[in-house]
This record gives sequence, structure tokens and C-alpha cells, in this order.
Amino acid sequence: MRGQWATSRRHGTTAEAALEEHSTDKPPRISEHTRGKLIDRDLYVSVLSSTTSKREARPYLSKFSPPRSKPQTIQSVSIRETQQRLRKGCGLNLGNLYPSAAPIDESLLVSQTPDLEAFDDSSTEPLYVALVKLRAPQVSDDATLQGIGYTLSQLSRLGLSSIVVIDCRHKDQLLNSAPEEPAWRRETTEQAGRVVTALEYHGACKARHLDNVIEVSSTKDQLPPTVKVRGRVRVTNRGLLLTALRREMIPVVTPVGHNLESNSLVPVSADEIVLALAREFAGLVSPTVREDDPSVMAEKIEAMQKQTSVDRIIVIDPLGGIPSTERSHGSHVFINLEQEYEDITHELSDLKTAIQPHSLDGEPISNTKPSATGPSNPISSFLETDTALGTSDTPKSIGSSIESTIDGHVRNLHLIRDALAILPPSSSALLTTPQEVAHTGFLPSSSSPAPDVSTRRQKNLLIHNLMTDKPIFSSSLPAARLGPSTRAPYPNIHALPTTFAKRGMPLTIIPNPHLHPWTPPSPTTPSLQLSDPRIDFSRLAHLIDDSFGRPLDRDHYLSRISNRVAGIIIAGSYEGGAILTWESPPGNPTRYVPYLDKFAVLKRAQGTGGVADVVFSAMVRDCFPQGVCWRSRQDNPVNKWYFERSKGTTELAGSGWTMFWTTEGVSGQVYEDYEAVCRSVVPSWADRKEKMD
Repeated sequence: MRGQWATSRRHGTTAEAALEEHSTDKPPRISEHTRGKLIDRDLYVSVLSSTTSKREARPYLSKFSPPRSKPQTIQSVSIRETQQRLRKGCGLNLGNLYPSAAPIDESLLVSQTPDLEAFDDSSTEPLYVALVKLRAPQVSDDATLQGIGYTLSQLSRLGLSSIVVIDCRHKDQLLNSAPEEPAWRRETTEQAGRVVTALEYHGACKARHLDNVIEVSSTKDQLPPTVKVRGRVRVTNRGLLLTALRREMIPVVTPVGHNLESNSLVPVSADEIVLALAREFAGLVSPTVREDDPSVMAEKIEAMQKQTSVDRIIVIDPLGGIPSTERSHGSHVFINLEQEYEDITHELSDLKTAIQPHSLDGEPISNTKPSATGPSNPISSFLETDTALGTSDTPKSIGSSIESTIDGHVRNLHLIRDALAILPPSSSALLTTPQEVAHTGFLPSSSSPAPDVSTRRQKNLLIHNLMTDKPIFSSSLPAARLGPSTRAPYPNIHALPTTFAKRGMPLTIIPNPHLHPWTPPSPTTPSLQLSDPRIDFSRLAHLIDDSFGRPLDRDHYLSRISNRVAGIIIAGSYEGGAILTWESPPGNPTRYVPYLDKFAVLKRAQGTGGVADVVFSAMVRDCFPQGVCWRSRQDNPVNKWYFERSKGTTELAGSGWTMFWTTEGVSGQVYEDYEAVCRSVVPSWADRKEKMD
């Protein structure tokens, strides 16, 4: 064991590798001081490798204070104070039973008795909470659960406390069934014990199993499903949860609730518990009584909201993220729920409808294993792999298996939508697999000369997400840019089974390309005008001014793009946007080039919220799927971002411009037209300075 430990140190492994042993069920016997130093070092390295700049870490720095100090420190009590308390408090004349002690340096005295006063929960420091749904812990081994616990402990040290809700039910169990000796109760208790043990395995945190914080009321008290500010499941012991969190413990909540009508314990959906916790910590308490003063209730709700803030919804599920039709072996990287929820729901629903649990000749699938969704569907192989990893039920056929998998993805999508709808706009959700969370900075290296040598991953998934409030790679990055293909430009970046989601913002595209595809102007299809009543040009111009840091010459710009506008994209309330035009090469007015004329994001929204990704993705996916070109000054710091998303680029000699395009196979006349347009477009800035365009 000592030899393994020395080898690990020589090869620069971190705390996780040092604390794991392949042949034992217990962590190595190292001192608590050494263990603490290793955990600290691993945390620092994980944080440093998760961000590349202060700008990326701005969301974390603006919200989270430094890690909290140790709770409930032991207070020193001097001998003189003890004597005075005894004399005053017992009511007897003790005389010289306790004679005066000689002067002693009281700084050298330390009490061996801990402070037994009740824990003070009146702290003004807000608690930032992550609600973690851990699905199917019974299919994860102990090492995976230990890795999850280690990662959650790192989040806690960075200021994000976790509440874990386990979900080990099978789909055929009824929510309100309560047999004499319910197997579900034994299973949930057993799995809760495994999770608590795993969370405490590395000694980086403490955990506590709670099964008495949930109450289930009559279903008739539940509002329609579209309204989630109330529900039949509610939290009954908020104080117990807060006390555990402020003591830096991780509460583990089992899917069990007390039924008020039957006065018994019944199974409860883990999704309902997560929503109940979200309502509780968001201050959306039970309905007000008629006698309650609205102003008093408003003050109570505001006080509760200041006390806690749910910052993340984390779904750890063997199914992973929401599958994407654009990424055959991966998930949606980022979901702007305000814009994409309905489309993704319909996409999954249509896919489920198309599934046939029988082979093409009508016989039940048994020995063969064709794709149930068809070989031409890019989502099929992902779902079948997903099914093998993520379902604990034995499927009767490939089709029914994939159908169950799709249902699981739909439930997870509903959960994050409903939870984020009642939380602050800054809250976000992350869906990923247990394996991804358990890989806390290390992956085995297949090329390592020895089994004890490990290779550090680029970034810790959850720590990167906490620090940047972004997915581990951009959602607008083309799938072809990702590995593992050695021909990919970025072979070391792998598509992960992880989806990051925010409530987001609406996206407006004028005209709607699904109803009116963008085509070059003609006598029968005149181009869009920025004076269109659907467009607030003053706000659009302010967006451009703020993003570029210089004033737009409005008259010159409107004159230049008149009868050339292909359409515009507006994100949210003009937090971001793009103006796209049809440009003609000089001397060839009949040929049109799709051109990105302005791409802008408000400074306060730059680097956060995924505004740029949302706008760019809409441009290349919906507006100009066949390709678009644009130009940028060669010293523009945004060029790296453009390089990663373009399919081609070249520097225009003697002009100071770099040209980009997303069109496949640009050459010949198309290339010449692109270059002619990018060289000829006249800037429209009021300051007339040669600056970044």
C-alpha cells in the first residue's frame, strides 16, 4: 500500500486517486491532516482547470462569497469564569471550596467540552442550494457513488450546498400503494444508506438520511399540471433541512411521504419532492389564509427567499442528457427552455410514435437487434446505447426499451422546466450520468505504462458549471469540431451525455424562416425593412452601440442596407441579436451572398447566459442552413470564437479583415463572391474611426 501511495505521489495524482484503493473497501490509512491537504489541493487544481479567465468566472464571483468558515467553533472558558459561574449559579455559599487560582496566561487554556448550545440558524449569509435528483442508485456501484459524493463535497466547499433526493422506484410501482411489508421501503432505506456511506467515504463531507420531511395531501388539493406553484407534496420540516445544510452536511431525502388521509408512509415521486423543495426554498409556501395580511405574507416570503436560493437543479440519471437529433452520439449541449422546450418535446413525442417494437417483417424482435428508430435517424444509436445503460427494467423488445428510455427523458425535461419556472431566472439545471459526476478530475489512461498512473481530465464537469454557469463546451460549436475522431479539429474535446438548461429567453426571428424561408429580394418578395412595426429599431441600435462600444450612424446604415435585409434575430428583450443581409458583389447585382452584417450582445450579457450561442445557433440552423459569410477585423478578440464555429476562414490581404463562412465546400465563383462582398461593405459608424467592426 505504501508503495502504491509513493508511486501515486510521484506521478502527480490528486486527492481522489490517493484516497482510492483497488483492493479494499475502505480508504487508505492516512492522517486526517494529510487527507485534508490532499482534498484542498485537488479542489484548487479542479477550480483552476475549470476556468481560463476571470471573465468566465464572473458569474461565480458575483454570486458566491468565499467558502464558509468552520461551523460552531469551540469556545475557550477560563477557570476564573467557571468559578464565578458556580458561585453565582448554584445558590449555595461554597466558601473557599474553589480558592482563587494563581494568575495564568488564559490564552494557553483550551476547553475540552464542546459548546452544546443550539445551532444558530439566524445567519444572514444566504444558502445557495443545489437540488440533486439521483436516479437508480441501485444500478451504480459503490465506487461511482463515492465519486459522486466527492464531487458534491467539492461543490459544498465552493459555497453550493446539496440536497440529494434518491429515486430508486421502478415504473410499475404505484405512487400511493402501501402493502403490509413494502419492498419499496426496504429498497429505499437500503439505497439511502449506501448513498450516505458513499458521500462520507472520503471524509470530505458529512451526510444525513432524512425520511420525515415530506408530507402528501389529498390529490384534490393539487392544481392543474401546468401550475407548479402548489402541489400535493410539500416540505414539513424546513428547519431540519436548513440545520443540516448550515452544518455543512448533505441531507439525503428518500422518496417517502406521510399521507395525511391514511396516516401512513407512502411512496412519492422523486420529481414531486424536487418540486416541493424548490417551492419551499423559493418562498412559495402553502396557500395564504384569508385572515393573513398580504403585506405580512409578502415580507415572510421575501425573508425566506433571502435565507436560501436554489441555484441548481442537478439530475444524475443513467439516461444522461436530453438526446439531440443533431448529435448522433450525444445530447443537447444547452437548452434555452423558453425557446426550445416545445420543439424538443414534440421531437421526442414524434420519435416515440414512430417506434415499432417489431422487426420489419412483422415478427417480434428477439435474436436480432436492428435500430428501432431506423438506421437513418441519427438519434437511434444514441437511444439504444442509452437504453442499455439507463433502464433497470427488462425490456420485452428493442422498441419497448427505447420507448421507456424516451419516457424517462421526457420526465426529466418536464422536471427541469417546472422547477426552473418557479425559481429565479439565474437558476439553471444540469442533466448528466453518474459516471460523469464520479469522474472528479481523473480518467484512466489506456496508454499509461503502469496501472497506478492516471491522466487528469481537462475540466471537472460540475465545478466548471458552477464557476462559469455554462456547459463544458459551447452549444453552437459544430458537432464535427468534437472528437473522438482524429480528423476532428478538436479531437480532445468529447461530446458528453450532459445537457445544461436555463429558463432562458424567448428568441424572435423576423420573418419566421419556418413559414417564410429567407430568399433573395425580388419584385414579388421585397426585403424586410427595419422600420417594420415588429422591430424596435431604437432598441436594436442601442444594442449595437453597447456591444461594439461605438455609435452607429443610423441614417447611413439604414440607407446602406435598404432593400437588402434578409431578416433579424432578437434574443430576449434585445439582449442580443443579429442582422443578416443579401449582399451583391460589385458589378454583379443579380448575384446574392448571404451575409452576417451585425452580430451583437449587450456587454452585461456577454460571457453569460449563452446569448451569443442562442443567436448563432438560430442563424446557422434555421435562417441560413446552407451557409453564411461574414468578416471581422484581424485583431478582434472574438475571432477565436468565430474560428471554432466556421467551416472556413481566410485573411483578406491588404484589408485588415478576416473572412469566415459556414458554407460547405466554398470554392470558385462562390469564394470570389464572398471575398468581393467582404471587401466592399462600407462601415456605418458615426465616429468614422478605423476600429473593430
